[in-house]
Amino acid sequence: MKSQSIRSVMLIFSVLFAVAGGVSADEPNNMEESVIMIRSVAQEFDYVMPWQQKMMTQGLGSGFIIEGKRILTNAHNVSNNKYIELQKENVAKRYPAKVAFIGHDCDLAILTVDDESFFADTVAMQFSGIPAINSTVSTYGFPVGGRHISVTEGVVSRIQMDTYAHSGADSHLVIQTDAAINPGNSGGPVIQAGRVVGVAFQGLRQAENIGYMIPTTVIGHFLKDIEDGRYDGFGSLGVMLFHGLHSAAYKDYLKVPVDQSGTVIIETLMHSSVESILQKGDVLTQIDEYSIDNDGRVRIHGLMLDLLEVVEGKQIGETARIVFYRQGSRMEAIATVALNRPILEYARQYDKMPRYVCFAGLVFVPATRNYLETWGPNWLGDIPYYLRYLFHNSMQLNTDRERKEYVVLSEVMPDEINAYAGDFKSQVLESINGRSVWGLGDVRSAFAEDANDFYLIKFTGIDRPFVLNAELARQRQKLILEKYGIPDEARTEVQQ
Repeated sequence: MKSQSIRSVMLIFSVLFAVAGGVSADEPNNMEESVIMIRSVAQEFDYVMPWQQKMMTQGLGSGFIIEGKRILTNAHNVSNNKYIELQKENVAKRYPAKVAFIGHDCDLAILTVDDESFFADTVAMQFSGIPAINSTVSTYGFPVGGRHISVTEGVVSRIQMDTYAHSGADSHLVIQTDAAINPGNSGGPVIQAGRVVGVAFQGLRQAENIGYMIPTTVIGHFLKDIEDGRYDGFGSLGVMLFHGLHSAAYKDYLKVPVDQSGTVIIETLMHSSVESILQKGDVLTQIDEYSIDNDGRVRIHGLMLDLLEVVEGKQIGETARIVFYRQGSRMEAIATVALNRPILEYARQYDKMPRYVCFAGLVFVPATRNYLETWGPNWLGDIPYYLRYLFHNSMQLNTDRERKEYVVLSEVMPDEINAYAGDFKSQVLESINGRSVWGLGDVRSAFAEDANDFYLIKFTGIDRPFVLNAELARQRQKLILEKYGIPDEARTEVQQ
């Protein structure tokens, strides 16, 4: 579920905490030797013409050393990277680094360095638990590209679930502080009593001296996840919730006992791990040993937090015991935590070459947030209304269990064969010659089949089709690819 809290914006580059066997409260001076400046060259992909890439950009951020001679930082510091190098304070030498693991949903990454001399005079930093409200913390890093470590103090003012700006969709626990956090600070460790309690990673555009750190609960999940050599991500229950039991009438209608609190299931994600367990109208009242209140919160970590925090503590494939009411009957079940992502992904994607099919100058791409954001900073208001409606309601609108994704016509490379196709640009593809399109692979397969005379291309919500002369399209295919410098006619598989 997407957080409805005020939009936050990530600061340029982040880093996190560390593991056992490092610095202690008795040796705080050693910490500065383990805080690292990160330089990165990145190049984003073009999601309208996916065989191209945009201009390269350079960025500066922070990171620090943890157990196992690893550097922990934010994912947004090293996303879509072409080259990464690290530098220690007061040391001129720069060390090439590479990404070992990256979690875009939690904005964390692990870097490694081949040259072991990099770790001379450094210690692996330890981390602690969630700091108390109104306690003081110190943020370390290299803000605004400074060559020396900056240390700023602030007070922990709030702990809650919020949206992580890097993906733009995933919500996890965040800790708010008034310590000065500026671009470049992102990724620096936040210290209390000689131990890391969080990582500075984003701030509010609309306010001064309000920044956020990633808590050690999220960091710990990430580090445990990668122990098997791969990153799986944070899971969910795959449901949409409505905190409607504040209404006594609604509670009576659902036949929930008067003394029982909880939250209402209003939608179950197709193919989710609980699709066969939970139904629309069920009232979730308990998860594991945690009772759920009418705001959908539980008491955990000594705080009242969203029930999703219980799920956040579990790895993919682990289970949770859920208690719920269905038409007055109390029921129990075991739910498996899974990725449970929607067909139209709300989160931004990184580090993967975008997929496409180009046939007769028609460029087809999956409908993704990355594609929608090509409309610019105000994309959510500027995209065509049917794409906006689909983005918000794809879970409810999709009734095709075979669908893998939605496909749109992103661009038309002008040629005599595709005259008048511009009217269909940005439309959602429905079928080709009567063959339903449930994913980009279906587009490639449909055009690979011999058509007698025409390719009849239909788009959702449009009565008239676009008609393509089949024989002429095949004849001009190679010429169009050469004319526009398109290296391949299709890239339908996910590539790194």
